[in-house]
Amino acid sequence: MIVDIVLMIVTMSLIGAAMGTFSGMVPGIHVNTLATMMLAAYGPMECVLEPFIPTGYVPIAVCCCIVSAAIVHSSVDYVPSVFTGAPDPDDVVSMLPGHRLLNDGRGMVAVRSAAIGSCVGSCVSIVLAIPLQFLLMNGLGDYLDSITAFVLCAVVMILVMNEKGIERMIMSIIILLISGCLGLACMDLDIPCNGIMGDGTLLFPMLSGLFGMPAMLESLKKSEVVEQYDDDEFPVSPVPGIKGVLMGSLTGWFPGITSTTGSIIGTMFSPVKRAEDFISMTASIGSASAIMMLTTLSVSGKGRSGAMMVVEDILGDDVIGILNERFLILLTTATIATFIAYRVTIRCGMAMCDIVSRFDISKVNRLCLILIIVLVASFTGPYGIFILIVSTMIGFIPIRFDIGRVYLTGCLLIPTILTFLYAREFVLMSLL
Repeated sequence: MIVDIVLMIVTMSLIGAAMGTFSGMVPGIHVNTLATMMLAAYGPMECVLEPFIPTGYVPIAVCCCIVSAAIVHSSVDYVPSVFTGAPDPDDVVSMLPGHRLLNDGRGMVAVRSAAIGSCVGSCVSIVLAIPLQFLLMNGLGDYLDSITAFVLCAVVMILVMNEKGIERMIMSIIILLISGCLGLACMDLDIPCNGIMGDGTLLFPMLSGLFGMPAMLESLKKSEVVEQYDDDEFPVSPVPGIKGVLMGSLTGWFPGITSTTGSIIGTMFSPVKRAEDFISMTASIGSASAIMMLTTLSVSGKGRSGAMMVVEDILGDDVIGILNERFLILLTTATIATFIAYRVTIRCGMAMCDIVSRFDISKVNRLCLILIIVLVASFTGPYGIFILIVSTMIGFIPIRFDIGRVYLTGCLLIPTILTFLYAREFVLMSLL
């Protein structure tokens, strides 16, 4: 039985790693989208897997695949961020340092820095996962929940105050509010979201438009990339990765705070001078956040990301509890995926170096743009295309006014803040 479970974990980790590599390398496709598709196809998958999986372990097997994909995606998605200018929403803040290194012919240094940061962040977080689980289930979790709205408001204030000059502050607030209204519309309004492949989610076109499309459209102006060379196998120490674990833990617990936001706040308290160190710390925050979201799920039963929400839907309360068997299996999967992610990220980076040296990078980005439009149409239909166009227009506002794109994360922060404030008001009114 134990051997069968181990084989299941390894096999599903490998399948998930392949999925995470695909979603990480193709701009506009997020691992959350793949997880949602797996949930929709869970019935047929259960029938296919049942003969090969120990009795009663099919749900956890599917979740192993999802967790592995999420861990690998969090590392691999730095490759297109550096080479094509199409970042994942969590990586947008690392674009400029990555592009500086790319323009110096050191794109692989950026990729290796991200791979090291992700690996360190994941490893440290996995070691801390069980102690954190114990603390969160013994009072710390309830306390953090009680201050969530305050923390999110404080994060917004810190982001705005980080700008220099009253005009830039006002512009950052405007971008936060506009993107927040877009987020509220996509999440709360009854907008049809039916593509040729069934029901989808408007978060896909919204996030693709806000973060992916503007960057790729801007990069069409550039057709050549300087010759790349890979001269340093270990460009950073583990220190930036270790620094990123604290902020990664916060972004993993508090909803709506992305790795981008965590990176900005982290550098305010612990300045980072080298581009390599900054990229490594940002990558660590993303991977540590993914592990923390898994720990959060085992404590509260609530997923903080699309992938973890799917795990929540599949496992329900079976994953909750200190040293819960399901949680330990998922943690083991995350460990395997961490080491796969490191090697895969390096390999993908080397492949991209070869591609950009052989092909016109603007043509690569045109293909990515077409792919995103096709996928949005397939998953979300005509209303999804409309959201993609609107969010792309909003995504150009920071570029036009030379303001950080991090304020576009208002699409997640504002709805989350309002949700928690409304919940608290509802509780107070019921008590009165």
